[in-house]
Amino acid sequence: MPVTLTYPGVYVEELESGVRTIAGVATSTTAFIGRAARGPVGDPITVTSFGDFARTFGGLWEPSTLGFAVRDFFQNGGNRAIVVRLYAEKDNEDATATINANGLGLAAASPGSWGNALRVRVDHDVREEIAESFGLLKEDLFNLTVRDTKTGATEQFRNLTVADSPRVVDKVLANESELVVVAGPMNAVPSTDATPTPGQDIWQEDLLSSPVAIEGSDGDGLGKDAFLGGQNDQFETDKKGLYALEHADLFNLLCIPPYKGGDAEQDVLEAATTYCERRRAMMIMDSWVSWNTPKDATDNVDDFGSSKNAALFFPRLRRPNPLHDNQIEDFAPCGAVAGIMARTDTERGVWKAPAGLAARLVGAPALSVPLTDAEIGLLNPLGINCLRQAPAAGRVVWGARTREGDDRLASEWKYVPVRRTALYIEESLFRGTQWVVFEPNDESLWAQIRLNVGAFMHNLFRQGAFQGSTPQDAYLVKCDAETTTQNDINLGVVNILVGFAPLKPAEFVILKIQQLAGQVEV
Repeated sequence: MPVTLTYPGVYVEELESGVRTIAGVATSTTAFIGRAARGPVGDPITVTSFGDFARTFGGLWEPSTLGFAVRDFFQNGGNRAIVVRLYAEKDNEDATATINANGLGLAAASPGSWGNALRVRVDHDVREEIAESFGLLKEDLFNLTVRDTKTGATEQFRNLTVADSPRVVDKVLANESELVVVAGPMNAVPSTDATPTPGQDIWQEDLLSSPVAIEGSDGDGLGKDAFLGGQNDQFETDKKGLYALEHADLFNLLCIPPYKGGDAEQDVLEAATTYCERRRAMMIMDSWVSWNTPKDATDNVDDFGSSKNAALFFPRLRRPNPLHDNQIEDFAPCGAVAGIMARTDTERGVWKAPAGLAARLVGAPALSVPLTDAEIGLLNPLGINCLRQAPAAGRVVWGARTREGDDRLASEWKYVPVRRTALYIEESLFRGTQWVVFEPNDESLWAQIRLNVGAFMHNLFRQGAFQGSTPQDAYLVKCDAETTTQNDINLGVVNILVGFAPLKPAEFVILKIQQLAGQVEV
């Protein structure tokens, strides 16, 4: 509203420009779901390096392929991953290690046998003035030191108490400790552990620190119930298993590394693909471990269904396993492929196919099934993306089709980069037009929408994301009385039409060579 004019003079009034810049979302944040040695269960945790993953989830672990997939992701160019740890309880075994720290009940911060290596020490080396500042006696305070004797990680918490104060032990450990939490009533101040003599290791003597009283278990192997829930479970409603990703704001790629006999179950893959379609993400599928020949692939490709938001890769990677004395073994390619997609997005953009000589697989000295051009010619038309050995380049990704990329389907979403570009535009505009809600639905609003959405699309055009030499050939943004009728206005609806001409990969390069006859003088 204009300012009230009361005195003769100059008045300054600021006007909105109507420009609301739409920022593009991330394109390669990759979600991994599986079993890990340690770490929070059922919570999406963001990690930005394999070191982050190792600190939080324990790194490579023999019972699970999750760590190997995350390692391959970061080795091949990935930079941000979201990890969801699943845990299947085992009958007649305790999930979490517990400790009786001289009367204070503690438990490992997460399930697993990793907690069996914890030890806790209590001392009362505190200052009286600190106790007085809390309104407590010096005897009410204590110090707690926790050590993971397997990794050497040590945490120390000073001036704790079981009484109501700013340093009450259960809240301090819940907010600050990555190793333990309080697991029982806080009835009394824990007593002091024995004083060590010079040269004694306080973590080796039972009398100098408290060991684990009840050992934790690594649980059972995963099955589809861990991802989707049993008959009476409501995992989707409760945001558990696969649907724990509801707690994640955004992910673009989803990997479920093999967990059962070298494969992920078909029911889980189908549910994950459906979920990806809802979340505007791409599902990266690993071929069955039993595919040892191209014929195995052609005969069983229908197991993976058809979806515009999924892509299938074959064969598997052969590389050393550091947990088995670097013996060469087969590994699922999903993590490495996701890393290549992230690397391609950074170097060229999401509209560039993550395949070709530049899509080199790092850390994979061999493939489980060597493929020839003729064999790839059988698999590619079926929507199977092949990994192959290329002269000079090494092992590379040699396919960029979605699960609707089967030639028989004649889908407009045949190619991975086309689909991912559409998902990127959809998600960016979805987030970037939230300000439109509850604005007056008239020509003024429509003009602002055209301005802001058009600026976003024009920026992509300048980066080379679309076909066409002019903006008119490359994209369109329409929001006016034709897209939004009076009836729409009465219903509170504004319709925005956005179109683009996608870049499609040069999948087949044809060289036509002709011999020229020598010129004949007449």
